[in-house]
Amino acid sequence: MKDDAAVSALSALAHGDRLAAFRMLVRAGPEGMPSGEIADALSIPPTRMSFHLATLERAKLLRSWRDGRRILYAASYDDMRQLLAFLTEDCCSGKPEICGNLADFASTCLPETCS
Repeated sequence: MKDDAAVSALSALAHGDRLAAFRMLVRAGPEGMPSGEIADALSIPPTRMSFHLATLERAKLLRSWRDGRRILYAASYDDMRQLLAFLTEDCCSGKPEICGNLADFASTCLPETCS
């Protein structure tokens, strides 16, 4: 991952509503959730939620697809792993006891275990 992609992803997550939505979608798994359900669960107006979800999607942290009249969103686990790996790749300056298994977690995190 390049610095500009990491900055984009971290900037997208630097808002309480977007962070809450992203964490909810990580827990939801690859099936994702409809945008309306996300908005309802977080008590955010649907138009504002759409704006936040679009921001996360532009940062490549989410993917979306249409299912009839609904738009579903899911976490992009590959991009999430890339961001975690980017943040931890220089971890500990060769002293793994400092970071514990953080670097291992970033490289092996699966959708069902990343929440």
